[in-house]
Amino acid sequence: MGCIPGVSLLLLVVSLSLLTGPTVQGGKILVFPVDGSHWVNMNLLIQRLHARGHEVTVVRTATSWYVKEDAPHYSSITVTLPEAISIEEQDFFVTFLVKMLAIQKEGASVIGFMSFYWEMLTALSKIHQQASLLAVEMFENKTLMQSIRDTQFDLALIDPGLPVGVLVAHELKLPTVFNVRWITSAEGHFVVAPSPTSYVPTSGNAASDKMTFGERVKNIFLYILNICIEKFAVCPHYDRLVDRYFGPDVNFYHLLQGADIWLMRVDFVFEFPRPTLPNIVYIGGFQCKPSEPLSSELEDFVQSSGEHGVILMSLGTLVKGLPTEITSEIAAAFAQLPQKVIWRHAGERPNNLGNNTLLVKWMPQNDLLGHPKIKAFVAHGGTNGVYESIYHGVPIIGIPLLFDQFENVLRLEERGAAKVVDATKLTHQNFLEAIQEVLHDPSYRNNMKRLSALHRDQPMHPLEKALYWIEFVVRHKGASHLRTESYKMPWYVYHSVDVICVLIAVLLLLTAIVVGSVRFLCLRLCRRRKAKQE
Repeated sequence: MGCIPGVSLLLLVVSLSLLTGPTVQGGKILVFPVDGSHWVNMNLLIQRLHARGHEVTVVRTATSWYVKEDAPHYSSITVTLPEAISIEEQDFFVTFLVKMLAIQKEGASVIGFMSFYWEMLTALSKIHQQASLLAVEMFENKTLMQSIRDTQFDLALIDPGLPVGVLVAHELKLPTVFNVRWITSAEGHFVVAPSPTSYVPTSGNAASDKMTFGERVKNIFLYILNICIEKFAVCPHYDRLVDRYFGPDVNFYHLLQGADIWLMRVDFVFEFPRPTLPNIVYIGGFQCKPSEPLSSELEDFVQSSGEHGVILMSLGTLVKGLPTEITSEIAAAFAQLPQKVIWRHAGERPNNLGNNTLLVKWMPQNDLLGHPKIKAFVAHGGTNGVYESIYHGVPIIGIPLLFDQFENVLRLEERGAAKVVDATKLTHQNFLEAIQEVLHDPSYRNNMKRLSALHRDQPMHPLEKALYWIEFVVRHKGASHLRTESYKMPWYVYHSVDVICVLIAVLLLLTAIVVGSVRFLCLRLCRRRKAKQE
């Protein structure tokens, strides 16, 4: 009987070890982030990795405006570039937005379409050309590269929106994990997973997965266009670096496709169903969490709304503000509402701002969305805001402005959880009507609550899933057994064009033999009959 306490203790230890699952000694992780709202996601991962005992080093540029040089949860490598990079100037996106809105106002025309894509291609090419300078500066700094080698990193964690880290990871022979939604010029799936254009909307096509014939024609056209953009506007900047530092036998696109794990910031509660691969791990909404108490000043303002509640508005981190003619229309609509409004606005204060509207330069968005008095969220459709709205069950009035925002709000609109307003056609009247429709039609809130319930019903929180797979790659020095090698196939092999051609050739040969044989037999038969008659 005296041994029972010891046995109990042993069972407790074994049970705890089984519950905690596999662990990993603190690894050394090299991080290549993208600035702006992307950094919000990456920083959260870094904080949790640091808390679990990992040493994290972040590569940043000297002009970065979100990725700080000094932080308690990571050390940094700061690279000074030879010229100021406009992609890290917030005014760049304001100027770009104004140009895009002006082009869209011209309407659907061939000239408008060409102008839109010309502006986008010019901006996209410039962004990647300037981003590629980071790799040049690192590769040419032999002391820096040797220092990184001596650190003996276990893993490169990369946001491949600007894929400089892919080149550095290849040089250092590090396994790679992508924290990804968008990659170079398209949605991440289109680079690595099968993407049938018959029911998978391509990047830039605001369509559902139930497309008409005309929509499928448009989808294929945009799919081909995106391939051309990738080949002629994006990849050349990195192809030159690959040729320069790795030689002609290395293909940049293959490096991009060869990541060990893709942490895809997608949840199929929000995304349309599509084919996937074993090394794609879905972590959509991993930044979401229960709300925390508001500051006393903000709580007092929210409570002062009474039974009417509060509306939030935010346009994300990249755009300082909309053009003044649009913000004036928005302010006029807000002023007519009985609800209180909290508006994250960094631009010029509208002259017609109502007494019910509070302008702030920053707000605790997640905490506000989780407050019971929040009735609706006016948003641009960025991924972070969309998932936080889904998590807390708050319907959206969408004003998409740039990039994937049009597709994001379309997905919510298809599910009956959002109302979309065209920024180029926005007036105080149609904006007011959109807000009132979302507030007074219970289907919007009910549909968003349903999405919230589905999103939360997971065996593991998406953040824990992301951390598990990062540590999995550290433990096993990669995850090549999950990665398909199809990306190394020539296009004609991947699509079995060679097999189809051989089968067609065999079929034609057999057809020719059969036809030739029949003709030969017919000729012989005719000759015999003719001979008998003679």
